[in-house]
Amino acid sequence: MEKRKKTILFNASCLALVVTAMSFGTRGGFIGPWMEEFNLTGIEVGWIVGTAFWGFTVAMLLLGPLVDIIGMGRVVAIAFVAHIAGLVMTVFATGFWTLFFSTLLIGLANGSVEAGCNPLVTALYPDDKTAKLNRFHMWFPAGIVIGGLLVYFLNMAGYGWRLQTVGMIIPTLVYGLMFLGIKFPQTERVAAGVTYKEMLKACVSPLFLFMAFFMLFTAATELGTNQWIAALLETVRAPGILILVWVSAVMALARLFAGPIVHKLSSVGVLLLSAIISGIGLWLLSVSAGWWSFASATVFALGVAYFWPNMLGVVAEKIPNSGALGLAIMGGLGFLGAAIAQPTLGYIYDINLVKYGDHLTAGAASLRYVIILTVALTLAFMYLYFKHREKKVVVRK
Repeated sequence: MEKRKKTILFNASCLALVVTAMSFGTRGGFIGPWMEEFNLTGIEVGWIVGTAFWGFTVAMLLLGPLVDIIGMGRVVAIAFVAHIAGLVMTVFATGFWTLFFSTLLIGLANGSVEAGCNPLVTALYPDDKTAKLNRFHMWFPAGIVIGGLLVYFLNMAGYGWRLQTVGMIIPTLVYGLMFLGIKFPQTERVAAGVTYKEMLKACVSPLFLFMAFFMLFTAATELGTNQWIAALLETVRAPGILILVWVSAVMALARLFAGPIVHKLSSVGVLLLSAIISGIGLWLLSVSAGWWSFASATVFALGVAYFWPNMLGVVAEKIPNSGALGLAIMGGLGFLGAAIAQPTLGYIYDINLVKYGDHLTAGAASLRYVIILTVALTLAFMYLYFKHREKKVVVRK
């Protein structure tokens, strides 16, 4: 494939991921207005917002096995149609059910972007998978930055959530037009002549099962912790949406410059370092206050920034026969881990709130439980790093 078309496909994938991230970055700011305008309870809003996670997971697990059969282009087309339908339905929402189904559609669209674009990136750059996956996934935190600033400034200007949703339709139309008319390459698995049976075998290999299990831990550490960071940083007296923007910007910059780091340390080495730094960041968050909490959040952001793309990178590099299905399973499990982490942390937080009596102390105590995950990840990645550092391991079955 000529370089120009590869660049267009990669850039369109990045823009599709920006839309995915914007839906997360903006909808957090919609909760209050929705509750007020439609007289919704906290539980009802929780169901609405939660469908984004479950829709993502369902799309990954349903479309992942079909990517090689129907092609990455059709999966991306499904993402585009679902994005447009979900966003338009949101703009004209009239209450609980329209918000529920619009969010579900957007969740399905977001999962379809990951299911189609992750194998697309590895197919476009087979010799530089992990670095390009980091560059691609840089646009998730970058999209949260864009979405967060969109909410902040439009709110200041007096424009509500409907117009903010319209703002997401524009980049959606652009990425759809960029993909239009360009032939997608075959997935790596198809191009290499690997059979579907061999792909299934690769997805139950010991290394894949190891990575899949710990994907739950890395995603829970990254995505499950975000809500508590905002609570801890209230003492900074900065708007919560801007704090989210800052943390996401740090993650985006870290992923932007991931290439040289990955090439020097290896993808497994980066995961090991990330687990250690994440644990340090969580501990600092649990004991700091004021502007020091802001600095601690920066350390944490640097730690978790490399988790998601490098978990995918290890699978793509060392278990290439797992193909698009392997990447879809990893992404689906990641969001499942995040979905499980939310109520678990909420339960721990409620217990600590009764025990300590104030929100900040309860939040700090809750973060200490997440450190357990980073300790487990450190030991797991240390084992993997020292086991394979002397040899280049590629699992074919």
